[in-house]
Amino acid sequence: MTVIQGENLTKSYGKTLALDNLTFQIEENKLTGLIGRNGAGKTTLLKLIAGYLKPSRGEINVFSHNPFDSLQVSANIIFIDNHMAFPTAFSLDDILTEVAHYYQNWNAKLAHGLFDYFSFNPKQRHGSLSKGNQSTFNMIIGLAARCPLTIFDEPTSGMDSAVRKDFYRALLKDYLEYPRTIILSSHLLSEVEDILEDILLLRDGTKCLHQSVLELKEYALGLKGPKQTVLERLKGQEILHTEEFAQGSLYAVIKNQGLTSQQFLKHEDLELLPVSLEDLCIYLTGNAKGGIDHVFKQ
Repeated sequence: MTVIQGENLTKSYGKTLALDNLTFQIEENKLTGLIGRNGAGKTTLLKLIAGYLKPSRGEINVFSHNPFDSLQVSANIIFIDNHMAFPTAFSLDDILTEVAHYYQNWNAKLAHGLFDYFSFNPKQRHGSLSKGNQSTFNMIIGLAARCPLTIFDEPTSGMDSAVRKDFYRALLKDYLEYPRTIILSSHLLSEVEDILEDILLLRDGTKCLHQSVLELKEYALGLKGPKQTVLERLKGQEILHTEEFAQGSLYAVIKNQGLTSQQFLKHEDLELLPVSLEDLCIYLTGNAKGGIDHVFKQ
């Protein structure tokens, strides 16, 4: 079942175009990564899905409803980001007690188990926590709510590496135990790729691609060797990125069109390399092939 459907979705802020004619859909019980550079439109898209914003043009449907001002949608969704605010008079323990009334799938055992694991003080106030601890506490609410649609917008902001690893592990374990549709926006693709099923990649407010992680791992190939030899082998290929890493040597990334290593490695001085998902997304959303190297050639 399709949980989220966007058709020709466009959102403008004055003269700034945040989303441009975006069409996509997200299926039920998928853990999807929303990936893109700063300014790509990730947060705007998530706020449209959550019903916080209206599109300038196009349509967005969540659970077959327009999410803006929809009680049906808001009852089945939770949006976790680093701007969450709670009543200043509430302690952390008060917050966990009160939010339970708003989410029918709330799992108090999970919430208090994570709360104790991360050694929170029940009497402390949310506003007095460090940025990393605020993110960790917000994450606890997002997981324990177990909403049919759960959105995490850069949820690990401020967390140290050990806490981030714990968060990803907790997210995956609870998702496997209680499947639901989860969207995770992150700049740290290398950290989250092992828990994601699909990736929706945005570039300048448009859809760059939307594929499964398994498909993306086979999407591109890297070729390294003497510059002239590499250039000869690149003829007729779709080039995603090139980089001179030493004098007379070239590294190129091409789209994998069912090619085999035998088609490239006729020369012993050529090397065929895998391309990480994080690097692939950087290359696909870059503004110029060669990246920073072009600056030093001017």
